[in-house]
Amino acid sequence: MPNVRPSVQNEPALPSFRARPEQWHAGKAGDIFIKVVQLLAVLFLFLLALNLMSGSFRLLGNGFAQELVSITGNPFVSLFIGLLATAVVQSSSTTTTLIVALVASGEISLTTAVPLIMGANIGTSVTSTIVSLGHIANRKAYRLAVAGASIHDFFNILTVLVVFSLEMSTGILSQSAAWLAATISPQAGEPVGNVLFFVKDAAQGLIGLLGHNPYLTLPLAFVALFTSLHLLSNILRDLLVGKIEQNMNRYMFGHPLLCMTTGFFSTVAVQSSTITSSLMVPLVATEKISLERAFPFLMGANVGTTTTALLAALVLGGEAGSAALACACAHLLFNLFGVLILFPFRHIRNIPIRLAEGLGNLTLQNRLFGVGYVVLVFFLLPFLLITFTS
Repeated sequence: MPNVRPSVQNEPALPSFRARPEQWHAGKAGDIFIKVVQLLAVLFLFLLALNLMSGSFRLLGNGFAQELVSITGNPFVSLFIGLLATAVVQSSSTTTTLIVALVASGEISLTTAVPLIMGANIGTSVTSTIVSLGHIANRKAYRLAVAGASIHDFFNILTVLVVFSLEMSTGILSQSAAWLAATISPQAGEPVGNVLFFVKDAAQGLIGLLGHNPYLTLPLAFVALFTSLHLLSNILRDLLVGKIEQNMNRYMFGHPLLCMTTGFFSTVAVQSSTITSSLMVPLVATEKISLERAFPFLMGANVGTTTTALLAALVLGGEAGSAALACACAHLLFNLFGVLILFPFRHIRNIPIRLAEGLGNLTLQNRLFGVGYVVLVFFLLPFLLITFTS
C-alpha cells in the first residue's frame, strides 16, 4: 500500500510558545517574579498593620484596658467572644493576630487571651460550613458536604472541651506557652524583630503623621490587616492551590499521618486554614475523598494556621515581642494538644467522624438542619451566651 502523507491543511497552528519556548519561559518567570514582589509587599502591609494595632492599643490607655478586661474577665464569655468574632470576620488569622497585638500592647494578659484563642479556633470553620450549603440542591452531595465541613467543627469543639477544662483548673496551656516562648526567644533584652526594624519605623511614622490619635490609627490598622490577609491568601492560592488540588488524591491521602502532614504544609503555604478546609468540602461531597481521609488533613490544617500568629509575634521586639510570642505559642499548643488527644488512636479519631456523619444524616430528613446548625452554633448561641452571661 503506497505511503500517503496525511493532509496538514486543516491542522491548527501550534501555540506560539511551542514554536519559541524561550518566550514562554520568560513570560512564566516574569509572572512568578511579579507574584513574589506582590507577596513581599503584602507581607510588609500585614506586619505594618500589626505594629499599628499594637501602637494604637497603647495610645487608648488604661480606660480601654479596664473596659476590655471587664468584658473578657469571664473565661467562658471570652471563649464565645472569640468564636463569634471569628465567625463574623470568617478568618481566625485576623482574630488571632488581633489577640496577639492586644497581648503585645499589654492590654490583656496571656491567661485572658487563651480562651479567646480557643473560641477563634471553633469559629474558623464557619466558612467551610457555609460552603457546604452550596450543595443543598443535591440531597446526597449535601449530606456529605455538611459532614465534611462539620468534622472540622467537632474536632475543635472536642478539643476545647478537654483543653479549656485543663486550662481553667491547672493553667497548663498558658504556662506551657510561656515556657516555650522563653525557650525559643533570643537572649533576654534582645528584640525579637530587629531584622524588620523598618516596619516598626514605618508604623511609628504613620502614628506620628496621624497625630498619635488612636481613633484614626486603629481603623487604619484594621483596614490594612483585613486587606493584607485577603491579598495574601489570594496570591498564595494562585501560586499553590491549583497544584494542591490536582495532586491531592494521588500523593496526599495514602496514610493518615501523610494526610495530616499535607494539611499542615498546605495551610502554611497559603496562610489560611479557611482555604484548605473549604477545599475539602466539594471533594468530600463528590466522594473523591472520604471523611476518614479528610479528617487528618483538617487536623494538620489547624496546626498550620498558627504560623500567621507566630509571624505576627516575631516582628515585635522587646517585652512586647516576648508576650506576643507566648500568645502565639498558646495558639500552636492548643492545636497540637487537640491532635495528640484525637489522632493517635483510631477509636478516638472516629468520634468526630461519627458526629459529623450523624449531622449529615439529619439533613436527609430536612435540609434546613444544615442551615440551622450554622446559624445556631456560630452566631445565635454565642451571641445569647455573651449577652446573658456578661
